[in-house]
Order: sequence, then C-alpha cells, then structure tokens
Amino acid sequence: MLTALVTIDPSYTIGPVRRRTFGSFIEHIGRCIYGGVYQPDHPRADADGFRTDVIDLAKELGVSVVRYPGGNFVSGYRWEDGIGPRDGRPARLDLAWHSTEPNLFGLDEFVRWAQVAGVEPMMAINLGTRGVQEAVDLLEYCNISGGTKLSDLRRRNGAPEPHNIKLWCLGNEMDGEWQIGHKTAEEYARLATETARAMRMIDPDLLLVACGSSNSKMATFGEWERVILEEAYDLVDMVSAHAYYYEQDGDIGSFLASSVDMDHMIDTVVATADLVKDHKGSPKQIGISFDEWNVWYQTGPTAALPTGDNWPVAPRLNEDRYSITDAVVVGSLLISLLRHTDRVEAACLAQLVNVIAPIVTEPDGRIWRQTTFHPFAQTSGLARGEVLNIQIASPLYQTRQYGDAPIVDATATWDAETGSLVVFAVNRSQSQPVDLAIDVRSLPHLIQAGATSFAEGSQTTPQTNDTVRIADGTAHVIIPPVSWNVVTIRRER
Repeated sequence: MLTALVTIDPSYTIGPVRRRTFGSFIEHIGRCIYGGVYQPDHPRADADGFRTDVIDLAKELGVSVVRYPGGNFVSGYRWEDGIGPRDGRPARLDLAWHSTEPNLFGLDEFVRWAQVAGVEPMMAINLGTRGVQEAVDLLEYCNISGGTKLSDLRRRNGAPEPHNIKLWCLGNEMDGEWQIGHKTAEEYARLATETARAMRMIDPDLLLVACGSSNSKMATFGEWERVILEEAYDLVDMVSAHAYYYEQDGDIGSFLASSVDMDHMIDTVVATADLVKDHKGSPKQIGISFDEWNVWYQTGPTAALPTGDNWPVAPRLNEDRYSITDAVVVGSLLISLLRHTDRVEAACLAQLVNVIAPIVTEPDGRIWRQTTFHPFAQTSGLARGEVLNIQIASPLYQTRQYGDAPIVDATATWDAETGSLVVFAVNRSQSQPVDLAIDVRSLPHLIQAGATSFAEGSQTTPQTNDTVRIADGTAHVIIPPVSWNVVTIRRER
C-alpha cells in the first residue's frame, strides 16, 4: 500500500476561508435559466416562476455568490430587454449560443431569485457590443435609491429598494476570438479602464473584476494580464481566471492532475499582477476572481450548437453527466482554490443547473444531484476559519500533460473557535489505496476523528470511511484509489 503524510501546524496559515470561493454561475445558455432556475408551470414554482426545488438544492450545495447573465451570452446582451412587464419584452437572437432569448427572466428576476436563494449577486457587463454609457446606466438602475430616470424606472418595475450589487465583471473572455466584440488586450484595457472610472464616479466602493485570460493555453496568457493591469490597475480590484478540464483520449492520469494546471494559472496571474504592482510602486494588491471553472466535456452529446435557421429557445446544450472521477477532479480544483485563498477572492463553479452543472432538472418535475455536487457541498459546508499551509509528502506519478504530479493532494482548514480541523484530500492513483497519515501533534487536544470517502463502489454519495483512527498525535485513514476524501478531527466534546 502507498503511504503519504500531511503535516499540520496552525501557526502556518495561508489566509481566511472566503465564503465567495463557493460561488456559482447562471447564464442564458441551454436550460440553465429556462427549465432550470425559472419554470413557471412547474409544480414547485413559486409566484415568480422560480423552481423552489432548485433553490433548495442550491442552498444545500452551499452556494454563496452567483454570477449572471454570462458568460459568452453577456457580450451581445441588452439588459433593458429583460426588465418591465413581460408582455412587452422583445425576443432576440442570441449569437453566442445560436438560440432565441425570450427575455422572460432578466435583471430584476435574477436579483429576486438571489434574495430567495440567499446568495450574493455578481453582475457581468456587456463590453463586447456595448460600453461605458450602458454600464453606468445599468449601475444607476441597480444601485441608486431613486430620483433619477433609471432608478425610478426600477421602482416602477416593482423594486422600490436598490439592488445594491457590489460585485461587477467588466465583460467576459474578451481575449477569445469566439467572443462577440472580441478585442485585443490594448483595446479591452482602454474600454475596461474607462468603464471602471465612470462606474466609480457613481460608487467608489464597488468591487470590479477585469477580464483575464480565458484559459492558460491562450497564446496571450500572462501578457494579456500585464497589458490590462498596466492600464487599469488603480481602478479594478480583481482579474478573472477561467479554466475547464476534461478527460482527453483516455488520459485519466493527466485529467486527475488537472489542478496542477489551475495552480500554474493562479501562480502566473499572481506573479504578473505583482510585477505590475512593483512597476507602479503601488501598495494595492490585485486579487483573482476564478469566476468560471469546472469539468466540461466540450465534445459531448449535447455540445453541438443549433445551426442555420434553427434558433430554439432553451435547447439542451452541454448537459454533461458526471462520473466519480469527474467529482474527484472537481474536489481537487476546490483544493487548489483554497490553497490560494490569499489571492483568490472569489470563484464560481460554472454552472449551477443543467449546463455542466451539479444540479440537473427535467421539465416533468424530476431533479437530482450529480456526483460533482458532493465535493462542493462538503467543502462549502465544512471549510471554516483559516486555510493552513500544510506540508504534503506524497509519492509522485508521471502524467502526459503535466509531468510528475503527487498522487495525494490535500489542503486543510482550522477553525480555532470550534476546535475543528478539516483535511480535504484526493487520491489520484488509479489502482492503489493510500495510507494517509495526518500529523496533528501541534494540536494535541484533537482526539475525535471521522472521515468520508467518495470512490467507485461508494454508491452515489460519499460514504463513512471506518478506517480512520487517531493515536499519538497522528490520524491515519486508508483512502481508496481515485477518491475524494474528507477527514474531520475535533476536540473532545
């Protein structure tokens, strides 16, 4: 049996567990909105047409922030189409997903949905086909109490109180040639800077996210971030990062090591941001909003867009069905995000429902949790206090894409108030269990240990792992091959 050691010391911390790390994303793509969060004819729809079964599972998932309305969709979106009486709203062609957008769910519905779901709204602005004026108009509509044309329009539309949206994305994936209104780094930098400047004239305390690279494989990765931040550094708070992973050509080993690439992407963006910081002599530190991440099989059975004259409303798009291996990768990506909690200030699992999602619905009323639901829900529910800078001694294995990768990857959180240590770990070995030792001698009062594992043969949810034991300051647990594991160690009650 393989062995690995995790050494814990609460004196060495990375930073606080940020609730915004556990965000998600709803976009006007496929059945995410229509038939997902919004279905007025569903038996469990509320007075606003929101599926309450979806809201219940979003709460169980532990989602803290939700980004809206895109995604690629936002780069062609007119926010005014989605407000006011529904019978007066226009249907539009959505060029991003070759669909028809009926605009039955829009800005005000999203904010009401976020309130019911208990999540913080994160709003994306169209900087593909629009610009500064539309951004400040949208901000006025959302956040000004009243007494102006657009704030009074919001009040007449049934929202007497301002929406008070704090988090704003300055466009989406503008480095991508697939993006409507795609721009060079220099073009986007000027537009984002002037948009941010104008928005701060209305509210200087907004949290603004500039578009970073769409993935680490972009030819402009790193240089894009440098150009944007040289221009916009003083006016933005975060730069975005996006990453999707999937198993390619049967290469399970590289797929299981996907977080190696996420670590690399975060470290590169941080280094680039700090280079600009030093160049400017600024005391300000730029954070990262990893506001799109997930496993996404972009060649799956529902990946093809409609074509030609076929512009359907809410077609089935990108409705991936996930395995336990996919869930293990999602867990490892959560480990990476927590490990960088000093710089990752927000993150959004894309997406929440139906489209590459942990929650799946059907029009006939069914709803269920995918395998990827469980690592997210466990991490959101258990991670509290500080993320610890742990030491991991693990055997390595060779991957085709990333070179040597550790078989065991892990992170840990420590809640001093409750005396609870939680270790989140993955075993990437496809054949061998690992005897994972957790050295907690620095916390000698911790004597109660429990564990769950999610692996092939563990049914559809994480199961209790009865191998866990603690003695002489070390906890041991046998973690199965290709598994997601959670170990909790607490004070005696």
